[in-house]
Amino acid sequence: MNTKIRLIVMNFLQFAVWGAYLTSMGTYLAKVGLGGYIGLFYAMQGVVSLFMPAVLGIVADRWIPAQRLLGLSHLLAAMFMAGGGYYAMTMGGHVEFAPLFAFYSVSVAFYMPTLALSNSVAYTALDKAGLETIKAFPPIRTFGTIGFICSMWLVDLLGFQQNHMQFFACAAWGILLAVYANTLPECPVSRRNGRQQKSLVDALGLRAFLLFKNRKMAVFFVFSMLLGVSLQITNGFANPFITSFSALPEYADTFGVQHANLLISLSQISETCCILLIPFFLGRFGIKRVMLIAMVAWVLRFALFGLGNPGDGVWMFVLSMIVYGVAFDFFNVSGSLFVDKETDLSVRSSAQGLFVIMTNGIGATVGTLSAQWVVNRFVDFGSALPQVDGWSKAWFIFAAYALVVAVAFSFAFKYKHEKSHQKEVL
Repeated sequence: MNTKIRLIVMNFLQFAVWGAYLTSMGTYLAKVGLGGYIGLFYAMQGVVSLFMPAVLGIVADRWIPAQRLLGLSHLLAAMFMAGGGYYAMTMGGHVEFAPLFAFYSVSVAFYMPTLALSNSVAYTALDKAGLETIKAFPPIRTFGTIGFICSMWLVDLLGFQQNHMQFFACAAWGILLAVYANTLPECPVSRRNGRQQKSLVDALGLRAFLLFKNRKMAVFFVFSMLLGVSLQITNGFANPFITSFSALPEYADTFGVQHANLLISLSQISETCCILLIPFFLGRFGIKRVMLIAMVAWVLRFALFGLGNPGDGVWMFVLSMIVYGVAFDFFNVSGSLFVDKETDLSVRSSAQGLFVIMTNGIGATVGTLSAQWVVNRFVDFGSALPQVDGWSKAWFIFAAYALVVAVAFSFAFKYKHEKSHQKEVL
């Protein structure tokens, strides 16, 4: 089979696993009385992202070929996710936090490192095929987002987004990829090349923390963390927020309430499209302004949720989904390019790892836990009464936070774009 097609299938399955529950799990948790713990479930992804990718990266470099470790990790993640689904199925409406959280935590501990492992497998396969990774990989990676969207739609249309079946759907995708991963091209390990192996300090990205000595880089990484606070909020809370309108008769039968996942999937579709706009915006406005545009987009993302409804205000929900692509892609991609450009080759990989730690690790973990505190302050998950006003207040608080970060960034991050040279200078 053609190498590109094989990697397209791998990326499709990789993100289909995630899409089965990431945007709908919050609604299920709220339904079984665990709405107050949504933030903890989503924060766990950030916690394990702080160390598990580095640990399994060392294993893949030295002992187990990346494609086999990818398959093994997905198998273990699927088994524990299925265990969580089985527990939820047997307990019905009496699910307790500790057992379900334990199954889920171990599952994501093995899943999150596969995001990096799948990239390693893809880069190795493309190199073996004599293909240029910079040109060949982005279109392949796009099918990952397509897989995420298809999985979201499947869970929605099968009626799984409010019950435990979403965990079984995730496990099914994972087992399929676990089997498929073992058919992928062999990735070499370096058992005898000890001198060329990374030390534990390098593998964990700790050497990159020396970049904090540089004021420009320190400011960038601090704001990466502050913006990372926003990354997982809508993944955890958008679905339960939209479905909460079912308590109001005038909205109970609207498309958004009945098919929240389909509505939310517009965010991922926008994400796919916005990637194509980044080269134009970077060339015209420069990295600082592109990152600032992303921050303003987060303000709109949250504020439109607070103002909209699934009825005559559904257009605000749709617009919020559209700006998500700008909010997510413009910062993550331009930020990654900034790190690549501004760091020495000797610490470039570690610096990229630090960028991920600050955004998806520390930032997202703090963000989801803080968001849970805010939501719990205004939303009573145990009440049968409508909670729309409480949800709106929470979204406006998130929007205000994003606005403060954007304003502070505009003053603190000193960077000037020179169009003639297509680069930025201090």
